[in-house]
Amino acid sequence: MSVLVGVDSVAVMTGAMTELLTTAEMAEADRLTIAAGIAGIALMENAGIAVADVVSSLEGKHVVVVAGPGNNGGDGFVAARHLAARGCAVRVSFVGDRARLKGDAAQAAARWSGAVDAAHPEQLAECDIIVDALFGAGLDREVTGVARAMIEAMNAAGVPVVAVDLPSGINGTTGAVMGVAVRASQTVTFFRRKTGHLLLPGRLHCGALTVAGIGISDSVLATIKPQTFANGPALWGERFPVPKAEGHKYARGHAVVISGGLSSTGAARLAARAALRAGAGLATLASPREALAVNAAASLAVMVRPVDGAAELAAFLADKRHNAVVLGPGGGVGEAMREQVLAALGSEAAVVLDADALTSFTDAPEALFSTIAKQAGRGVVLTPHDGEYARLFKSISNSPEVKSKLEKARLAARVSHAVVLLKGADTVVASPDGRAAIADNAPAYLATAGAGDVLAGMIAGLLAQGMPAYEAASAAVWLHGEAAREFGPGLIAEDLPEALPAVYRRLFAASLGAH
Repeated sequence: MSVLVGVDSVAVMTGAMTELLTTAEMAEADRLTIAAGIAGIALMENAGIAVADVVSSLEGKHVVVVAGPGNNGGDGFVAARHLAARGCAVRVSFVGDRARLKGDAAQAAARWSGAVDAAHPEQLAECDIIVDALFGAGLDREVTGVARAMIEAMNAAGVPVVAVDLPSGINGTTGAVMGVAVRASQTVTFFRRKTGHLLLPGRLHCGALTVAGIGISDSVLATIKPQTFANGPALWGERFPVPKAEGHKYARGHAVVISGGLSSTGAARLAARAALRAGAGLATLASPREALAVNAAASLAVMVRPVDGAAELAAFLADKRHNAVVLGPGGGVGEAMREQVLAALGSEAAVVLDADALTSFTDAPEALFSTIAKQAGRGVVLTPHDGEYARLFKSISNSPEVKSKLEKARLAARVSHAVVLLKGADTVVASPDGRAAIADNAPAYLATAGAGDVLAGMIAGLLAQGMPAYEAASAAVWLHGEAAREFGPGLIAEDLPEALPAVYRRLFAASLGAH
């Protein structure tokens, strides 16, 4: 995509753009671009034009640009100039001392010939559109004073708010609200999305998000080497298992799910069915004998075998065809579960540990982590929600230095030597090697009993087909969200596996070119 400086429109970025940048990484992208010969004011001009393009697409001609004293405010001055040239009635409401503007921002302000008013909430009373150019993505302190009053006034104005780069008050790296934050109708960011655009609560403040090219070449990414990505097929599609005409069920792996006792078999059955729907060639419920009849009566395509305790599980998993195993859903908390987990980790199967399997190691996390470290590269995925995370990773969870969900997941992966999937509306999947993926496709109705059991089974189904652990966990999270969107409101966990075929059809056709 080419970027033309000095014209009245800037193209929207196209392509996968899976990379997510921290504020420090984005600053480095700017620095590298300027060092390569593109002036900073040229980047600012393109940013302002991109904002003006979005504002011009909205109804209304009376625009107030709320500008701050940094480069974000400079983008706002550029947008104001271009909007005025397009026939809008534009006022600039400035927070701070204009005389203290420096560098590119000062140059952009000097090019604005209109009035600049000292910011006051009353200036927003009769406008049609507000441009939020107060703070950029790098805000790392609580908003106070006039800036806070202006943010509150923007939120109360009842008109569309277009945020420049990130809604003011949101930390661009962590997604945190720094006391108060703009709730934008639309956000225009530049080059790449920031982690704070996807992490909650930041994502909830952005509205519709546009990523605009402003003259930064993709080549800077080779130097920056970002390690955080938006979760989607562009991230893991090349590793996704596509059925082949000459294939057979044994080539697609055999997932094993450990069932709980007589009164708690449902979770394991959900996971086993999900493993099949995710593409595993076979799935077996390893059932205590007391629950054998219940599991057998409730299962059709899923096989059921009697397996009691750690020793029998170890013997069952000694068959190398059983190449992925799920422990935890409805399995019970305590010594028996710990022994089964250690037995599974002693096998050659890829292992998914969920729910009770994680809670069972609350008092002895090092015993779990040291065993995982000896796995010699076989896939292990831990799938905690926030409560399970707090119990298993106490030192990280309570650390004031860990400021975001992304940091929590990444540190947990490093400590545990496993892929960690930290659940939520912004589920993060982190690998011990530092890679991490953030999901943004989970609908609200995915928060329902048993949904996590289905997710664990889906991961196992992909692991059984040979997908690496980080990619398998990331793909399962995305598929999980898409299945929920496919079914829609009223969703319960049993619906998720049944919605997967439609998702797979689209995935194979659109992303992978298969039929």
